[in-house]
Amino acid sequence: MTFEGILFFPVTPFGGDGGVDEDALAEHIENGVGAGAGGVFVACGTGEFHALSPAEIETCARVAAAVTAGRVPVFAAAGGPLPVALEQVRRIERAGADGVLLMPPYLVTGPQRGLLEYVRAVSAATSLRIIFYQRGAAVPTPGTAAEMAAVPNVVGIKDGVGSIELMQRTVLAVRREAGEGFQFFNGLPTAEMTAQAYRTIGVPLYSSAVFGFAPEVALRFHRAVGTGDDTTARTLLEEFYEPLVALREEVSGYPVSLVKAGVRLRGLDVGGVRPPLVDPTPEHLERLDALIGRGLELVGR
Repeated sequence: MTFEGILFFPVTPFGGDGGVDEDALAEHIENGVGAGAGGVFVACGTGEFHALSPAEIETCARVAAAVTAGRVPVFAAAGGPLPVALEQVRRIERAGADGVLLMPPYLVTGPQRGLLEYVRAVSAATSLRIIFYQRGAAVPTPGTAAEMAAVPNVVGIKDGVGSIELMQRTVLAVRREAGEGFQFFNGLPTAEMTAQAYRTIGVPLYSSAVFGFAPEVALRFHRAVGTGDDTTARTLLEEFYEPLVALREEVSGYPVSLVKAGVRLRGLDVGGVRPPLVDPTPEHLERLDALIGRGLELVGR
């Protein structure tokens, strides 16, 4: 399994009863796949993994698998305490997904050996492919990452740390042991801001939150970076992405809340976010709407 193009992380729509709105989720995923997503990562960070029950994660995975119908790989998130992660993994496999994005265990910082055993325990419980999300208290050293890559069905690492030096060392260490088939991708919020830097160290793949609400802008930037069109890439960075990041930084949780609001502004009612996140203020919604308009103008839409 090899990913190509932009990796799509859908939001999780909530209906009037507070539960997962399966119809809205199906439409959201179909829109993304139709726009050209290279993979669907459902119920992950942008999908409010932190606020979903194991049953809701299973629902999201089932909807995604049904909608995509094999057109692109479908991954869903699992993580946290080991027993919870194992239950989530079993549900994701039952739902028909292709793989798991393994989120970090929270609240504790274990040694490297413990982190490796966590991954091994999850791997032993499923035949699904696993991508490990390094961030927070779960950051493997390059040596540990190479050992992870040798674990059956571990196929990739998503980086949420943002250290170019660490990622370069990790890529080198893993590729020496696992070869070119093992995949890495940039999973930082608004990954377009660092996409060019990651590309230079052999990590061209990235997840795009913007793709969820403005795929026209995300795809144009992706094409510009891939073809060496630095002028277009810089214009989009300066006039769209950098102001979006500035807005994102004003309130904790906005990396998720703004994306969900953006989807609503583009015409799909996906509801608001669950606590402890908060929805954008009216002023911030106006700024986001203006930014989306500017982005679409820049790409001729």
